[in-house]
Amino acid sequence: MDQTLTIALSKGRILKDTLPLLKAAGIEPIEDIFTSRKLIFETNVPGVNFVILRATDVPSYVELGAADLGVSGKDVLLEHGGKGMYELVDLNIARCKLMTAGIDDVEPEGRLKVATKFVNVTKRYYAELGRQVDIIKLYGAMELAPIMGLADRIVDIVDTGNTLRANGLKPFEEIADISSRLVAGKSAYKNKHHLIQPIIEKLDRAINEAKELEAKELEAQG
Repeated sequence: MDQTLTIALSKGRILKDTLPLLKAAGIEPIEDIFTSRKLIFETNVPGVNFVILRATDVPSYVELGAADLGVSGKDVLLEHGGKGMYELVDLNIARCKLMTAGIDDVEPEGRLKVATKFVNVTKRYYAELGRQVDIIKLYGAMELAPIMGLADRIVDIVDTGNTLRANGLKPFEEIADISSRLVAGKSAYKNKHHLIQPIIEKLDRAINEAKELEAKELEAQG
């Protein structure tokens, strides 16, 4: 029986929030991920390795079987489509919203120009509204698009909304609540369930404990 497990982790903010949860589940890298240039890391659990990827690549590695498990933002999963994977656990980290935003809440007549890196999500959203749109794919500095007259709207991740406000934009419709999820390839979940299920149970406990702690802190504040 295969006793190896490869877990794909997203770089950046998600990684910093994921590692403490995995540690609570009894899995941690044997060296410092943040100071190393390596991309594959052994852990304290024999046969279990971490691979560090761009967030947008995690679903592909999991779906195609190069990794058994992955941690990915819901925004990335929605854009990817999520085929060939099971969404196992909402990790309740890296929480934000996927929203439309713009300068003026009055939509122009005719086709709407929308700038975003979430092309597939945006197409589905406006198709469900029956709204004709021209989508402009951008990779960053999304707030500039309405300011420079490139687009009427943007679809982007909104956390505090401070960046929007600083650039004279306002959030409008919410498309989805976003947080990071633990996903598994369908084949891996079937063939390595004996390895994956204990991790799910430990993560569930760690997440519930974190929620309880957060609730107590909020109660103490007010």
